[in-house]
Amino acid sequence: MTDPSSHRPLVGIFWMLVTGFCFLAVTALVKYMGPRLPSAEAAFIRYGFGLVFLLPAIGALQRARLTRRQWSLFGLRGLCHALGVILWFFAMPRISIAELTALNYLAPIYVTVGAAIFLGEKLAARRIIAVMMGLAGAAIILRPGFREVSPGHLAMLAAAVVFAGSYLLAKVLADEVRPAVVVGMMSIFVTIGLAPFALPVWIAPTGKELMLLATVAVFATAGHYTMTLAFAAAPVMVTQPVTFLQLVWATALGAAAFAEPVDIWVVLGGFVILASVTFITWREAMLNRPVTPANFQTKV
Repeated sequence: MTDPSSHRPLVGIFWMLVTGFCFLAVTALVKYMGPRLPSAEAAFIRYGFGLVFLLPAIGALQRARLTRRQWSLFGLRGLCHALGVILWFFAMPRISIAELTALNYLAPIYVTVGAAIFLGEKLAARRIIAVMMGLAGAAIILRPGFREVSPGHLAMLAAAVVFAGSYLLAKVLADEVRPAVVVGMMSIFVTIGLAPFALPVWIAPTGKELMLLATVAVFATAGHYTMTLAFAAAPVMVTQPVTFLQLVWATALGAAAFAEPVDIWVVLGGFVILASVTFITWREAMLNRPVTPANFQTKV
């Protein structure tokens, strides 16, 4: 937890705002690039560029003395995250930015359920109600029977599940090895995990596509860094409400840049999901037992 003497709420809010803009830029760039490249290939290229940012962590990775079990967990996490990234890249050109943003917020809900099942966390009545609220929010967004549920929607629902699995594995590993090692190993193993999916469907990327994916890597890395600065400056309960704004920005960007109609049901469902995540986060903060990740921590 953050040392109370170092709390700087305005600084934390500022860095979380910057984080939101960074991840919104990631989404917009992938949306703009379109579906020409297979999703596995696009994800592989993005993470390949991202390996450049591992250079400062090479020393920590070399000094790490990992057990066979830890290597296995890193490999499993890399596979989970690789599948999540493929599904995210598949969904992005096929559904609206607002829908993708709102459905991505389901990952912390799944983390709460997974922590109860696999990590033995207690799932009290109020947390069960919050989980049900989150699922209700997803139903409001998708409205099955009243609108078409596309492959892009199904891909995002599945992506949230495997991203949650990736976070739970990261939580186990973070208790055993340094954070720099956890982050570095994820980048390495995700790139390795994406390779067998990308190579069989490989098509030659254009220079423009390579430039866009390199920029995606820059914004994604910057977003994770500024998110870390936000958490260092203020508690999650201060920075968490700022994540509500990303759904507003995503809806506005989709309408202005991609002519996506504003769907009030998507906005309503997204806020229901965010309200449930915020409640779960608040309860964990009160109990000094953080399990649920901040929404941005499941991003690519």
